[in-house]
Amino acid sequence: MTPPRRKRRRPQPEAPPPAPPAGGKETRRNPERLYTVAGSADGARAELDLVTLIVARSSPQPSASPEQAAVLRLCAAPLSVAELSAYLQLPFSAMTVLITELIGAELVQARAPLVRRSVPDRSLLEAVMHGLQRL
Repeated sequence: MTPPRRKRRRPQPEAPPPAPPAGGKETRRNPERLYTVAGSADGARAELDLVTLIVARSSPQPSASPEQAAVLRLCAAPLSVAELSAYLQLPFSAMTVLITELIGAELVQARAPLVRRSVPDRSLLEAVMHGLQRL
């Protein structure tokens, strides 16, 4: 039995770069952009969790960065840090720095999430059960 022959791979020609979308905006991400978003003078961060709710106190100012303006527009209604991170396509660590800057400037407010009772009241469950049995 003879061993199989290996075929020599030829280098593939490089594919042309993808065309920009119809809107004219490019979707490439700039690697330096994350550093400029997360740039902080002292490196301090607020105690934020993935479920911490963020609420805007004011509308975006003309001097705000695009990311800050986007956070302020999105947070007209309370949103969690995880949702903001997903909408802006930024990692959680960069989002916490960005939100910390907004909290320091008093443009947003961080709230603890609403905690629901883990177990409903037994008397309420019994009342519902008796009401269903009467039907």
